[in-house]
Amino acid sequence: RHPGGRVGFRLQGPAGDVGWRADERFLYCSTFKLSLAAATLNRVDRGEERLDRAIAVTAGDMTPHAPVTGPAVGDSLTIERLCQAAVEVSDNPAANILIRELGGLDAWRGWYRSIGDETTRVDRLETALNVPDGDKDTTTPAQVVRNLQRLFVGGGVGAHRDRLTRWLTDTPTGAGRIKAGVPAGWTVAHKTGTGEGPTGDIGLIWNPDGGLMLVAAYYDAPQATTPEQRDAIIAEAVRMGLGALAYA
Repeated sequence: RHPGGRVGFRLQGPAGDVGWRADERFLYCSTFKLSLAAATLNRVDRGEERLDRAIAVTAGDMTPHAPVTGPAVGDSLTIERLCQAAVEVSDNPAANILIRELGGLDAWRGWYRSIGDETTRVDRLETALNVPDGDKDTTTPAQVVRNLQRLFVGGGVGAHRDRLTRWLTDTPTGAGRIKAGVPAGWTVAHKTGTGEGPTGDIGLIWNPDGGLMLVAAYYDAPQATTPEQRDAIIAEAVRMGLGALAYA
């Protein structure tokens, strides 16, 4: 039995695209860290930032879920390591530091507008952005897929596409989400997002022939659901999407 809630989904591939509630707003939670890394890599491309620049990590930077930055308090981490930590293990202080180094929330919001995204809201830092509050810190599945298209197909990540793709492929998070919804032998590069109920996963899927699909799946879940139930809803949306496009 479906546990209820609201699913938003968009899958785009060579055979077309399919979506459910794809233009409705969902809290994006940590899925934004994919774009944050891309924004930082854009600055590296323009000579405004360096991958090897060391940033001091302080106790004042700490918020819950700091698997990389926590042990680095009193030391420093490079911009590259902060990006990797934000993408691969969803380190929250790393994301906040990167937003600060971009120039703050206004500059971060401006990056979305610079790639043609007038939809995505940027209102709060981690971890406040995981708490539902109207349209704050929301986006739509359709807009996320447009952004992925621009970044990974349209060249928006620049010279660092392979680097970002590797982090998205190496992440250990969300094994039960997009990854669980694709056939064996397919490759997934993705970024999860998880709140108290809101659950998401976005990214890139390659079939064994190298065909690329872009996907964004968000589930506004009832709080009574378990993490496993929430993951399974995301996986089922991916399965159904691939089936609708005759991929699976």
